[in-house]
Amino acid sequence: EMLRKSNEKLTQLATTDALTGIANRRSFDRTLEVEWKRMKRNGLPLALIVIDIDFFKRYNDHYGHKQGDACLHQVAQLIRQALTRPGDFVARYGGEEFVVLLPATDLDGASHVAERIRLAVQSRGIPHEDSNVAPSVTLSLGVSRAVPPLPVDMTPESLFRAADAALYEAKSQGRNRVGTREIDLVSSSATPAPQG
Repeated sequence: EMLRKSNEKLTQLATTDALTGIANRRSFDRTLEVEWKRMKRNGLPLALIVIDIDFFKRYNDHYGHKQGDACLHQVAQLIRQALTRPGDFVARYGGEEFVVLLPATDLDGASHVAERIRLAVQSRGIPHEDSNVAPSVTLSLGVSRAVPPLPVDMTPESLFRAADAALYEAKSQGRNRVGTREIDLVSSSATPAPQG
């Protein structure tokens, strides 16, 4: 019994982001693989949201890293609270970037969830005096979705690249908004999103 509990604790530590308390990138990578296979098997769409805190480096520089960590934790909890279905999955991808997987969700549905997340963070009013967008913390979000049947060369990475390209568009258009991109319209050389 002690060994089982110990193993459970180790598994949790290995798959949880210590700072925010949500899943980490390793857990996301594994879940994306599982959901990708399920999508192909069931013929239902799979949507992905990539989320970036606007001008987070400036936030850290202005308020300090301790406050920055508190901001990341708060944003993570707001994202988690905005998800309403048991199968929806949120993880910290790295730095100030988060990802949300939405099984059996079309592009409109995923865009609606992304907007709900954006508004939840904006309405919380976490002060960000050094932002060029608003006096409080805001998010830019990129949404993509895949729907079977897919070309054989499409991979889970294709879905991520599409969402990342949509995030880049949202940032290019002024941030604090949701961008969308169909998976089959994105080449493997999608431009990375601007930093900050």
